[in-house]
Amino acid sequence: MNIVVLVKYVPDATGDHRFEPDNTVDRDGVDGLLCELDEYAVEQALQIKEHADEEVEVAALTIGPDDAEAALRKALQMGADKAVHVCDEAIAGSDAIATSLLLAEAVKKAGGGAVPDLIMGGMASTDGGMSVVPAMLAERLGIPQVTLASAVETDGDRVRIRRDGDAATESVSATMPLVLSVTDQSGEARYPSFKGIMAAKKKPLETWDLADLGVDASLVGLKASRTTVDTTAARPPRTAGEIVKDEDGSGAAALADFLADKKFI
Repeated sequence: MNIVVLVKYVPDATGDHRFEPDNTVDRDGVDGLLCELDEYAVEQALQIKEHADEEVEVAALTIGPDDAEAALRKALQMGADKAVHVCDEAIAGSDAIATSLLLAEAVKKAGGGAVPDLIMGGMASTDGGMSVVPAMLAERLGIPQVTLASAVETDGDRVRIRRDGDAATESVSATMPLVLSVTDQSGEARYPSFKGIMAAKKKPLETWDLADLGVDASLVGLKASRTTVDTTAARPPRTAGEIVKDEDGSGAAALADFLADKKFI
């Protein structure tokens, strides 16, 4: 079985985020890391490998600038067998639609021209949060999708997931090849061990550009994207909280009025 895990190098959520003049994220001005939500996908892929009755190869795939290699290194340290980095200056600013095109071509190339058995990813990226790339990728590849999995089970070529919603829990299954996305409820991601960190240094990591994928530069990048950010504004500074003093026994009523005014009650 061949599994490709889609991972993304994202700005640290705790950093001070800024935007470039073209309204794209300033990725040089803040530290980056492997998207936390994608760590869950790596973990589930490794769980499948560890419990499978057949040989399983797990490959991590990312699209991004040179620094995005750090996300792949983390996936390799966790236990992935190999990694692929799609890196080309023309890709910068690509939206979800353009990204899904790149991923489709990269996934097929990673599978030697064929679609891998399983393509996995997190439920969203912490910098975009759109949650649409897995569905777009499945459409481009012409294969089923089972998304937002809280639990994953495999039986031969069949994958069954549990999807937990606000009002109900669903059971969804499909046969491979398919695209699968998992939520942060699917199981804690493992920490890389010292042995895993050392072993990752010897694992293969390939770098591909647009020419390697056979994708024309006019189809990707900021100019080709169908969705763009028109304007950005700095977050307003935090203001001092409102203090209610209960000197005459009216504090409870004042608190209730405040909550009602803010429509909390």
